[in-house]
Amino acid sequence: MMQLEGKIAMVTGGGQGIGRGIVDRYLEEGARVAIVQRRPLESALQGHPRVFGVQADLSLASAPADAVESAVAHFGGIDILVNNAGIMFERSVPAIRPEEWDLMMALNLRAPLFLAQAALPHMRRRGGGSIINIGSIEGLAANPGHAAYCATKAGLHGMTRAMAVDLGEDNIRCNAIAPGWIDSELSETYLTTLPDPVAARGALNRLHPLGRTGRPEDVGDLAVYLAGDRSSFLTGEVIVLDGGRTAKLPLPS
Repeated sequence: MMQLEGKIAMVTGGGQGIGRGIVDRYLEEGARVAIVQRRPLESALQGHPRVFGVQADLSLASAPADAVESAVAHFGGIDILVNNAGIMFERSVPAIRPEEWDLMMALNLRAPLFLAQAALPHMRRRGGGSIINIGSIEGLAANPGHAAYCATKAGLHGMTRAMAVDLGEDNIRCNAIAPGWIDSELSETYLTTLPDPVAARGALNRLHPLGRTGRPEDVGDLAVYLAGDRSSFLTGEVIVLDGGRTAKLPLPS
């Protein structure tokens, strides 16, 4: 039997990258999936009988509740919420502008809370649910110029634990996945801008004890487990998924 047969999921930012890896795995496991993002779904997803697209700008305060209600009106409920949508930009501490900080907080931290708030009564009616927040290893450590981004991801990790404590009595579990380097169009474009992309890829792979970077479906596999009944006693955890990168102490080169 498929692990998510009969379940209804909402995945924000589900049309590409990590979100798409989660959506593809959820569909393979039998779920119906509402995808929330700013732009329309690509044709392959639009034509899928178990996919519903919700166009929304989650930086707006009213958008989370409206998105949940649209999904519930279409599918009749919600069992799984994956808070994946977010933004990242690089700014040194002296260069961060208040409006940039506010936008990142609105998308990366505020929207997940209020999406969960809107989904809560629908999960209660269905006897419980699973909330999965996509954090980052940058909620645990930092790259240069990422003060605002790290703040949002560390905040999301803390909020995950607090939500697990508050919602456990409703049989709603809340966990976070903290991915490391996951291959995407953005990461591949970044590598091509470096003086020697081949050497950079090799160096990047060597940072990981497994000898490779992550793939969106790696995150999707873990998200399937966290959404399904086989993880029914797992809540309040931040699970690092980085191929061992943060477990490996660097040596002088």
